[in-house]
Formats: sequence, C-alpha cells, structure tokens
Amino acid sequence: MTTVLDRPRRSAEPTPGSKARRRYGERASIAYLFLSPWAAGMVLLTLGPMVWLLYLSFTDYDLFTEPEWVGFDNYVRMLTVDPHFWNAVGATSKFVLISVPVQLVAALGVALLINRRSRAQGFYRSAFYAPSLLGASVSVALVWRVIFHDWIGQPDRALLALVLLAVWQFGAPMVIFLAGLQQIPQEYYDAAAVDGAGPWRSFLRITIPMLSPVIFFNLVLDTIRAFQVFTGAYVVSNGTGGPSDSTLFYTLYLYEKGFVEFKMGYASAMSWFLLVVIALITALLFRTARGWVFYSGDDS
Repeated sequence: MTTVLDRPRRSAEPTPGSKARRRYGERASIAYLFLSPWAAGMVLLTLGPMVWLLYLSFTDYDLFTEPEWVGFDNYVRMLTVDPHFWNAVGATSKFVLISVPVQLVAALGVALLINRRSRAQGFYRSAFYAPSLLGASVSVALVWRVIFHDWIGQPDRALLALVLLAVWQFGAPMVIFLAGLQQIPQEYYDAAAVDGAGPWRSFLRITIPMLSPVIFFNLVLDTIRAFQVFTGAYVVSNGTGGPSDSTLFYTLYLYEKGFVEFKMGYASAMSWFLLVVIALITALLFRTARGWVFYSGDDS
C-alpha cells in the first residue's frame, strides 16, 4: 500500500520571477564578456600607467636607475623655480584661448555655407574635412614651417602660425556642426519668416539655441585637444619651442624634460598637473553650460 510519504515528489517548477532573474544573469554575463577586453585595456593601458606616473611624480627617476622618493620636490620646483614651466603655461594658454574660438567660428561658418542640398555637397564635406586628417602629420607641419618661415623667427608671430595651423584643421567640428544643423526643423525658420524675422535674427534666436548642445560638445573636445597639441609645435619650432619660448607648448616642454633630459619624475609631475588643469577646466565648462546650453524638452 502506497502512502503519501512513498509517493515521488514533484520537482518545484521555477517561478516567473526566477526565470526573469536567470535570463538577466545570462545577459549580464554576456555583456561582461564583451566588455572584458575594454576593461582590460582600461586597466592595463590607462589606469595602470596613470597610477604609475602618479608614483613617479614623487620620485627622481631618469629611466635608467631605480626611482628615488623625493616627495613633493618635483611639484615645488615646477611651480616656484622653473621659469620655462610658466612660459610653457603661458604659451599654451594663449594658444587655447585664441585657436579654440576661432576654429569653432570657422567650422560653424563653413557648416552654414554647405548646409544646402546640392550635388557637390559630398565633395565640399570631403574637401573641408581633409585637413583634419592631414593636419597632425609631420609632413604637413614641415610644409607649414616652410610657408611661415618668416613668421617662425619672430616671437610675436610664431604662435600665430601655429594658431592658423590648428584653425585650418576645422573639419571635425564642421562635420559635427553640419549634423546638428540638419536636425533643426525647417518649420522653425518658416514660422520666424512669417513673423518678419530676418536671417540674422533667425540665426540668433533659432540656430544658436538649437545648436547649443553641439557647440558645447565641440567646445569641450577642442579645448582638451588644444591643451594636448604637440606635433605642430615640435616640427614648426624644430623642437626648441622658440623663439623666446613663444611656441614652447606644455606638451613640448614635458617631452623635453622626460625624453631629452631624462627627468621622468619631473615630467610625470607635469603630466599630472596638466591632467588636473584639464579636469578643472572641463568641470568649469560643464558648470557654465547650465546657463546657455538648451536641450530638447528643456523648460528653460
């Protein structure tokens, strides 16, 4: 006689909640698997070297002997003793303050000119974008040095030659501006025209506000990129940063300290100082963006 205890127990069927959790776990595992190469690269090629450079910034290191701990000596010497450091800061600051606004204005102006449907639109885009692909090359910088040979020997014009080289490479922000312009509905301009608004008023009241997120995006990227300019300054000035340190950009001086004088500890301190400055300026840009950047659906 079979009792209740002798009957085989039915296996508990999974609930809908447990099935959902299992599917979520499987998808998360797949996501982590695909993200693992990026995570490994981030740790090994970015975070790891950054931490190592932070340690080296507190040492006296010449690439050939063991690092010797010196504390904050590199930072103190950099900020108080080294006159070329502040010359590099000044030259880089001038370059950023001049080149970034001029490049953005040039990029937006060209984007407005070619924001028309025509058979040659693709050609114009490619033609104006090409300098962005070639501008960072050594060959173009050599040609630029020959063209502006008379300017390079004058302290008050040498920096201007590098500014023009940077502005000439406006293709990347131009393409981004063009994409933003094509997202603005034509109905806005038609309504403004009915109300009697001219092209300039429509540009100020419609184009600039609607394009403000794109302007902010290009501003942040171009500012960071301008602080990191190296190839043009190195080739045009023949690696000297002259005349009178007028083109001694920060990255050029960092390279000189680290790989010419082999003061890698000092160069590491300079690199971390640059990182902090860029982070602070980027944070400031994000802070000020609240007052002039308008997104779709923003009540302000």
